[in-house]
Amino acid sequence: MDSASVSFDSTHDSVARTRHDWTRLEAETLYNLPFPDLLFQAQTIHRRNFDPNHVETASLLSIKTGGCPEDCGYCAQSAHYDAGVKATKLMDREAVLETARRAKDAGAGRFCMAAAWRNPKDRDLDRICDMVSAVKELGMETCATLGMLTPEQARRLQKAGLDFYNHNVDTSPEFYSQIITTRTMQDRIDTLAHAREAGLKLCCGGIIGMGEQVGDRLGMLMLLANLPAHPESVPINMWNEVQGVPVNATAERPDPIALVRMIAVARIMMPKSVVRLSAGRQYMTDELQALCFVAGANSIFIGDLLLTTKNPQTVRDAALLDRLGMRSPLDSAKAPAVSLI
Repeated sequence: MDSASVSFDSTHDSVARTRHDWTRLEAETLYNLPFPDLLFQAQTIHRRNFDPNHVETASLLSIKTGGCPEDCGYCAQSAHYDAGVKATKLMDREAVLETARRAKDAGAGRFCMAAAWRNPKDRDLDRICDMVSAVKELGMETCATLGMLTPEQARRLQKAGLDFYNHNVDTSPEFYSQIITTRTMQDRIDTLAHAREAGLKLCCGGIIGMGEQVGDRLGMLMLLANLPAHPESVPINMWNEVQGVPVNATAERPDPIALVRMIAVARIMMPKSVVRLSAGRQYMTDELQALCFVAGANSIFIGDLLLTTKNPQTVRDAALLDRLGMRSPLDSAKAPAVSLI
């Protein structure tokens, strides 16, 4: 099978049906297409499944920061490293709810609550479920990332009104052990299955720029695209520079064109998933973000802070989307320049 037939057949199948049987050869061939051809195929698929001029907005709040027992080599919140992040207790319900209100006023349609745990204790889950229900009553979509879940915990969150559960695979199965040793890739897959079985939508992606190769990035996309059901949201994060963590020794910021290629391949392989430009946008030019939108990205986080790392100001996002003639909930926001955190 030559390269031309692989690229044509893969794209044709993706438009016609959602696939779960992607091969390494297909992923590599798509990635290596001439840039205009790759963007054309990705944009064609994007238009078949989404409004190409609309961008989804979400807000992310760390409701419990630092002190995590996991040793994820990229993370400032790991208790294994001295990254200057102070461990905090779980936030009060009213403080979380007030932040959610500000996020909604600033144009966020989804509110994501993140806690730095290996897995939540049942007593903590009681409080989380209360927060979820309260945010849901504001008319926002709800998302949480709390670490590993049992099947019963996933069901409790769904019953409380949780829409999405975020649990990233981070990288390829081959590169995973170089980044994390305290839990396995299978642990992550199991939690995704528990969330899916409980009726939750999945938000699942990964991080690039940690020292992995292009093959690892494609391996991560293949893992996600070959799940029994694609994640409804696929966040693509560029690693944010964090002092004191092991990834500093291997990190290398991706070439901008390589990032766009990855977004395009994600769009082709997971045609109905929302692809989110997540962490690392503060390193991207407006032109790079625009190319990513053309390649099929259609979601961003708004607010000045993502957990412990910086994010572009909401007013900059609103101005960029306006210049591009693209629509988002920021168009009708009450206070587009507000700091959410």
